[in-house]
Order: sequence, then C-alpha cells, then structure tokens
Amino acid sequence: MAKNRHEELGLSNEDVLAIYETMVRARRVDERMWLLNRAGKIPFVISCQGQEAAQVAAAYALDNQKDWIAPYYRDLGVVLQFGMTIKELMLSAFAKAEDPNSGGRQMPGHFGQRKNRILTGSSPVTTQVPHAVGVALAAKMQKEDFITFVTLGEGSSNQGDFHEGMNFAGVHKLPTIVMVENNKYAISVPYEKQVAAENVSDRAIGYGMPGYTVDGTDVLAVYEVVKQAADRARSGEGPTLVETVCYRLTSHSSDDDQRQYRTEEELEEQKGKDPIVIFSNYLKEVNVLTEELAEEINDKIMQEVNEATDYAENAPYAEPESALLHVYADEGGNES
Repeated sequence: MAKNRHEELGLSNEDVLAIYETMVRARRVDERMWLLNRAGKIPFVISCQGQEAAQVAAAYALDNQKDWIAPYYRDLGVVLQFGMTIKELMLSAFAKAEDPNSGGRQMPGHFGQRKNRILTGSSPVTTQVPHAVGVALAAKMQKEDFITFVTLGEGSSNQGDFHEGMNFAGVHKLPTIVMVENNKYAISVPYEKQVAAENVSDRAIGYGMPGYTVDGTDVLAVYEVVKQAADRARSGEGPTLVETVCYRLTSHSSDDDQRQYRTEEELEEQKGKDPIVIFSNYLKEVNVLTEELAEEINDKIMQEVNEATDYAENAPYAEPESALLHVYADEGGNES
C-alpha cells in the first residue's frame, strides 16, 4: 500500500492531527481577539489568519524542548507549538499583570517567554533576526545542542537588520533558520513594490546559504523544507533561508482596512487559500480526520478559549508602580 504524503515525511497520523489542532487553536484565539477588539475590550489585534500552516508546520519541524525561537508579531501558531497557552495569550491581549511576555507593558504580538525558549520581541521590525543569529552564535561557541529559528514578514526583509543578521549567519555558518512569511503585503504595499527579486529566497545566494520558496498554505511542504533546514543546522552545515508564500486573510491589523488598497476580486479569490480548510481536506481524504472528530476538536478548543477569555478579562492589571521594574538594575542585577 502506498504511503500518504505525511507518512513519507515520517509523520504519523497523531502528528498531523496535532498540527491540525494547533492550527485551529491559533485561528480560534485570533477570531476571539477580533471580537474582543470590536467590542472595545482589547486595544489591538495583529492577525495570524492565513499563515497558520506555515507557522505550525515549521515549529513542529523543530525541537520545542531545546531549540530557541524569535517569532514575529503574527506568530500565534509558532508560540502555541512552543508551549505558550491560550490563557497566556489572552492575558497579553488584555494587558494584565500576569501576561508572561511583559507583565502588561507591551502591545499584543510582542512575544517573550524564557521557560519556552521564546526570545523577547520588539516593536521595530526585524530586530529579532540579529538576536536569533546571536543566540545561534552562542550555541556554536559553547558547543550546545540547539538551533535557532526566526520569522519575519517579507516587507521587513528590506530592513538593515535582515541583511546584517543574514550576512553574519552565513559568514559564520551558524545553526539558524530564517523564515520569511510572505503574505504579499507590507501593510498596504504589495510585494512587487517592495522587492525587485521574484522571490525573497533569491537573496540567499548573496549570504552563502541555500534559499527555498515553498507554498505556505501546504503544511507538509513547509514541514519538509524546515525539517531539512533544521537537520542542516544541527549537523554544522549552517543557516537556511526559507520563504513561505501565504495569504493574509485579514487586514494588516485591527487599525487597518484592507479594502482601501485591495480589490474585491482579490479578496474573494484568496478565500480559497485558507490553510486550515486545505489541510482538513487532505486529512479527510486520507481518512485521518472525520467531521465528527473535527467538531470534537473545535468544541474542546472553544471551551479553552472561553475559559481563557473569562480568566484574562477578570484578572488584575499591573500596579502602577510596576512600570519602574526592570528599567534599572538593582544592586547585583535583576534576578527574575
């Protein structure tokens, strides 16, 4: 009997169901955040919708028990796969004291959680690339067994931090993977007005590393290329640039209206690019997922989302004096 695509990649039925569940979890959290924003309960949403396949499949190809990640602001799927919970994400959205990312100091999408090896993110785009490369340098210098993984949007691949990080990683053959989630728009600016090359991955040759462009709506295609990149990095062969071509199913953020710069035809066409629908169709075709199981998974996740929303909404805000914490080092430095 011929193997299914996921079996050919060494993924079991349990593996692909786990990927599917995390994708749905990211989507349901994102949808709830939009509702909360429109109800005036949380200030800001920057959406992962349309990019869940790239995020979760890539993160699943890593070792979430030892690798370090530097996600960008849309990466709900990545951080969920690396251990962040729905409750923690909701605490961040509501800017509550228990928010593990910043104690309610940062806007949503600024991930950072030491226990799950999530490097702290920052508002200026692409600053996370040199950070991830620096941690990869530490792995190489100290001969530690981990790699780093960093993501960004295609628009921010034009920033100086991208060039400096990529060049340094290439020169020193560092164990890192740089993944560009190309959703075709840097806020309102289309790809062809940002990048002269046909693909962002075409830039890889200039940094002395392989570059791959892959369909970001295809879970198994993303998993395969990131797994290969991870194997290269672990074996000392250096970094890889991966470009996942995705479709942004929402406006850039809750402060944006994409109808101002995208045609009705384009918006209608991309509805068929929903990675969750695409992957669920595959899983049903290979008899791994049924309608009943899909409903069961969704019901479980919605219960988690409801409980997390209620908890975060009722959790206390940080005390005003806490704004002074972690600004200056105490004698001997901060221990937390």
